[in-house]
Amino acid sequence: MSTVTSVSTVTRVNGIELAYQVFGTGSPLVLLHGGFGSVEMFGPNVERLANGRRVIGVDLQSHGRSPAADRPMRFEVMADDIAALMKHLKLERAAIMGFSLGGAVALRLAIQHPERVERLVLVSTVFKRSGWYPEMTAGMDAMGPEVAESLKQSPMYEAYARIAPRKEDWPVLVKQLTTALKIDYDWSAEVARLPMPVMIVIGDADGVPPSHAVEFFGLLGGGKRDANWDRSGMTPHRLATLPGLTHYDINLSPALSQAVIPFLDDGSTG
Repeated sequence: MSTVTSVSTVTRVNGIELAYQVFGTGSPLVLLHGGFGSVEMFGPNVERLANGRRVIGVDLQSHGRSPAADRPMRFEVMADDIAALMKHLKLERAAIMGFSLGGAVALRLAIQHPERVERLVLVSTVFKRSGWYPEMTAGMDAMGPEVAESLKQSPMYEAYARIAPRKEDWPVLVKQLTTALKIDYDWSAEVARLPMPVMIVIGDADGVPPSHAVEFFGLLGGGKRDANWDRSGMTPHRLATLPGLTHYDINLSPALSQAVIPFLDDGSTG
C-alpha cells in the first residue's frame, strides 16, 4: 500500500477496540475509510498525504484490523469513537478526512466535536441520505445480513480476511453496516453551522450527484457570489469535482491527494 513505515495498534476507546496506524510526521491528519474497507482503501494516497504530515489511519468499528464490536453501528457513536481516540493520542485538534462511510463519521465528528476539527475534507459524502443517487439508496435498502455469504466472493471480503483479527466475524460487520446504511438522516441545519474550513470532493461519475455537492457547498456559504479580482469574496470552503472518477476509484486516484493537499496546507481560514 505504502512505503511509509507503520505498525498497527489496537486500543480501547468509547467501549470498543479500534485499530489505527500512524504514517509520517508533522501536522496531524485523521484518515477515515469507506464501508467494508480499512485504511488500505486509500492505497498510495496514504504515502502522499503523509509527506510532511502525521497521518492517523483508523479502522472504523468492526472494520479492518479493529475487532468486531458488540454494539449497533451508528454514525454519531462512531464519531465519538474518533474523538475518544484523539483524546487517547493527546491530539487536541487535527485535520479530518473521510471517504463515503468515513466521510459521514468525519462530518458527525465536526458537528459533535467541532473543537477537535481544524479542517475537514469530505470525499464522496452526503449530508442527507437522499443525497445519494436513487440507485445507491436502493442498493443499500436491498442489502441485509443475508448477503454476508455472497459477499465472500468479493474483493471487499478478500481484503477483510487478510487483515481482520477473526475473519469469522465478517457476518458481524455485514449486519452492522447494512443496518446502519438504512437509517435516514438530514444534517443540513448542522452543516450550516460548521465553524471550520470544509472541502467537498466528488468524482464526476460518483454515487453522489454534482448537484448535491453544490447544495452541500451552498449550505457552508460557498458558491453565493463572484469571488472578486482580489478574492475578497472567497469563503474558507472548497469544492472539487474530479473528472473521470467514480465512487469506486476516487479513493485510490492520485488526483484525490493532489486536490486536497493544497487545502490541508492552507493555514488561513479565509
